[in-house]
Amino acid sequence: MSRTASIDRRTGETQIQLSVDLDGSGGGTRQSGIGFLDHMLDLFAKHSLIDLNVDATGDLHVDDHHTCEDIGIALGSAIDEALGDRAGVYRYGHFTLPMDECLVTAAVDMGGRYAFEYRAPIAADKIGTFDSELVEHFWQSFAANAKCNLHVVLHHGRNAHHISECVFKATARAIRMAVEKDPRNQAIPSTKGVL
Repeated sequence: MSRTASIDRRTGETQIQLSVDLDGSGGGTRQSGIGFLDHMLDLFAKHSLIDLNVDATGDLHVDDHHTCEDIGIALGSAIDEALGDRAGVYRYGHFTLPMDECLVTAAVDMGGRYAFEYRAPIAADKIGTFDSELVEHFWQSFAANAKCNLHVVLHHGRNAHHISECVFKATARAIRMAVEKDPRNQAIPSTKGVL
């Protein structure tokens, strides 16, 4: 059974076409109009092994906020749809990732309920021209629409670019673990029998 989904999200602020294949190899193209975000989405695809295509246009003359937020919403919605009833997946995933002076742990429960805890502050206001606060906002938007619990903790780190990369890579690896098929259990991974 194909674990794919396509989202076409159109608002007064953005137009986004996004597709995922949970059983991919990290392929696809990302074109958001925001160079730094495209770089982070490339990292996400590579480390999650989710094929990810993003074609977005937004009101970048205002700022990056709406485009970044709506891509997070679309990505979360697509993964939620591709998971279906979540039968036969591990459900939980976690990863602690070192990158240079940074260390980040991400943990996720793809169990159909939203919670978000983010403890990865970035001291610099900007990463190039990108507002660093949008890293947290992207993942909050993702978690709400993926219907998952997502916890992200920065243990230590100083460089703003490195912290952002570490967050995206660690979260991608945790999601990869959670959405993988469990060869020992094809049932819904809950004693309730439904997620």
